[in-house]
Formats: sequence, structure tokens, C-alpha cells
Amino acid sequence: MRPRAESESPAGSRTEAAHPSSFASLTHDATGRSLRATSIDVLQVNTGLLCNQECVHCHVESSPRRTEMMTWETMQHVVRVASTLGCGLVDITGGAPELHDDLPRFVEALVDAGVAVQVRTNLTVLTLPRASGMIEFFRDHRVRLVASLPCYLEENVEKQRGDGVFAKSIAAIRSLNDAGYGVDPELPLDLVFNPIGPVLPPPQASLEDAYRRELDARHGIRFTNLYTITNMPIGRFIEDLDDEGRADAYRETLRGAFNPATLEGLMCRSQLSVRWDGVIFDCDFNLALGMPARCESGAIRIEDFDAEVVRTRPIVTAEHCFGCTAGAGSSCGGALT
Repeated sequence: MRPRAESESPAGSRTEAAHPSSFASLTHDATGRSLRATSIDVLQVNTGLLCNQECVHCHVESSPRRTEMMTWETMQHVVRVASTLGCGLVDITGGAPELHDDLPRFVEALVDAGVAVQVRTNLTVLTLPRASGMIEFFRDHRVRLVASLPCYLEENVEKQRGDGVFAKSIAAIRSLNDAGYGVDPELPLDLVFNPIGPVLPPPQASLEDAYRRELDARHGIRFTNLYTITNMPIGRFIEDLDDEGRADAYRETLRGAFNPATLEGLMCRSQLSVRWDGVIFDCDFNLALGMPARCESGAIRIEDFDAEVVRTRPIVTAEHCFGCTAGAGSSCGGALT
């Protein structure tokens, strides 16, 4: 699959003009102003779309067939910007970041620059021979881990992620626990829940209790926190709903659950996402849709980064943003309220 050009309109995207009550207008009504960034606390980096899985809910449409990968030169620009900004965290995602040959030296360069590092893992990649020694590498460099596990029940996980994924995920968590992840407070292992269908996540706190109880009782494994993330109406997820005739109903569910209390904590206000080619986005979802962050001169690239221009930039929004403001809200760090 080829990468989409920024001028294209990807499946699942809707312009705000398509509905009289746009996200931008509702946000302005709720706050009296347009949505703008306030800081840059997190730099999220998508190192590429190559993945050993092909999940039905993947908003960036990763798969074993994708070839987009970040160059070492671009990674060096990320290290420079992260260290200059003094941001609290570089959050590395993909695809499966572990499949990028330069991931170890990227992590080492960030740690040497005094930057905290977090990697988002699908867990199963850690069971591959190619990833041998990666858990120990993460442990030795004090890399925080966020892992996808959309349910504590095998049947539900495999509906989203494919046959055999659950057993491999549990095996990976056991190996992580053995290395101290989810056990040692300095080695956090956070899990991520996505609903299977077009519904909002349940309350995060009560679901975390259920995860902790069931995973311990059934498999004897431990984790640090659970994050609930709403399925965004983009990518494979919305394409499947379109095929089933349920896409518009899901969009209306998100719109109807708009919660102004989530606006203050939206991740786009304190985070930037860097695509594998160096283009900067307000969030990972805008990245998936090819909607770059904007300043007066147009799209922003990591090699031309200007903190003063970017720090208080206006946020690029569209209909999919209702996914982050529905109910308790949703972000890469879980519920917002």
C-alpha cells in the first residue's frame, strides 16, 4: 500500500463543512476561542508502518507489507529537537518500532541526551527471533512500555488482532514481568484497551480493576496502568463500518457524546507527532489522515523546527476529533476525565 499524499482525502476523513455543528464551532462555543496548543511536553515519533500484525482497528493501517520507515538522519533531527525543547517524553510508535533496525541507537541517542523514552509495543513482536534481546535492552535503558491488549479474553483479542495473538501477547507479558516490567515501579508496563465495535470505552478505572483481577487469576501476570482509547472513525476501522452501513451511526454516537470538559486535556495541545518522513502533525490521528500541523509558512518539518512558532499553533481539526472528546475523552494516555 502506498502512502497517501497530503492533498488526498483518506477514507474516514470528513471536512468540518460537511456538518452544520462542526467540531471547531462546538469547541469555540464551549470555550469562547479556537483550539490552540499550549506547550510541547511530548514528542511522539512514528518510526514507520512496518508491523508483524494487521489489526482491524489500526488507524495508521500498519501491516507486514508496509515499507515506510524513518531514516537515521530524521531520527537525529528528533534527538536534537527533543533535547533542545526539554520535553518530558519521546513516545515512539509505529507500526512495530521494534522492527526498525535503527531503534536501539535511536533510543540510546535519546537517553544520552537526557530524554525519557517510551515505546508502544504490540507485544507479539517481542516473541519474534528478530526482537531477541529487545526486552533486556528496554530494561537496561529504562524505556517505559505501553502495550496493546484490547481485552483480557482470548476471543475478543483475536477478533481484533488475529488468530494466535492472545497467547503470544500473554507470553510476552510474562517475559516482561520476569524482566521487572509491571513489577518494578521504575519499569512501567501500561496496557491499552480498544473497544471491539462502534461503542465508547467503559469507565477506565473499573475496567482496570477487571483487567488486573482477570489477568492475575487467569495468567499470573501484572501491569502498571490500563488506558482506554476510543476507536477513531478513520482507517480500517471506519472502512469496515462503511462496508456494514454503520459508519454514519458511529460518527453520530461520537458527536452526540461531545464533552467540553475534555478540551483542556486534549493531547494535541501539549504533544506533537512526527511522521517517518519528518513531517509534523498535531496528533497521531491527523498523521494517519495526512493533515499536517500548520504555521504561516505551511506544513512543518522536524529539520526546520521552530519551537516559538509551533508551541502555541492553532490545532488542525476535523470531524474525527469528536473521537477524542466523546464521553470521558480519549488520548494516547487514556481517558481525559
